[in-house]
Amino acid sequence: MNQLIIVKISGNIVDDDHALQHFLKSFAAINQAKILVHGGGKLATRMAETMGIQQQMVNGRRITDAETLKIVTMVYAGYINKNIVAQLQQYGANAIGLTGADANAILAHKRKGKMPDAVDYGFVGDIDEVNAVFFNGLIQQLLVPVVSPITHDGNGQLLNTNADTIAQSIATAMSTFYETVLIYSFEKKGVLLNINNPDSVIPLIDAAYYNTLKTNQQIFAGMIPKLDNAFTAIEQGVAKVIIGNADELAELINGKAGTTIQHG
Repeated sequence: MNQLIIVKISGNIVDDDHALQHFLKSFAAINQAKILVHGGGKLATRMAETMGIQQQMVNGRRITDAETLKIVTMVYAGYINKNIVAQLQQYGANAIGLTGADANAILAHKRKGKMPDAVDYGFVGDIDEVNAVFFNGLIQQLLVPVVSPITHDGNGQLLNTNADTIAQSIATAMSTFYETVLIYSFEKKGVLLNINNPDSVIPLIDAAYYNTLKTNQQIFAGMIPKLDNAFTAIEQGVAKVIIGNADELAELINGKAGTTIQHG
């Protein structure tokens, strides 16, 4: 079975022109079939503030009201996505940018808050289905899909969806066709045992160790959703998940850097 590399690039890298350029050059050099999923960065927040649209965050998650949805769609699916596509073309990767609405690529539903402390996140989507046949068709045409974190509900409604979850869902769906490797790349070297020590990378985490780390509150709260997605991917057929620094993409793919998530 051929290998497929799926990389999710964080918003902090998207926000840094130099870091993004370096990452995209490394990503374009990957010889295997590949898909890139990107986050939104801070540009949407800055644009909303400029337009006088107040932004609300709950537990680190954006409340996506109707006006904010317009902003994130313009920024994520528009400027950021096409900027990435154009740079990848520069480096020889024949990229094609898309959202979940294109060709019914990613179907989702509007998130419903869980009682008793239900939070209405607005037009935020939770994924129901990934059109793996569509993505495989693009790859077979030697195209490189670049996916922005916008999905749809099948009834004409766009939804803002977590990019980490999109990457995990695509990796899981594509494991039918490929040996899928999912890489979460961001500004840190991996999952850190001590958030204040950038070199305290945990090289390997399995489910038991993860539970211990959470119980002992040794995992930075912002890392938990990413790790939850990583373990979901492993449990649902993804061959390998690695979390690490975007500057070390080749080393992450080769298993020589970052944190590897292991089943069991």
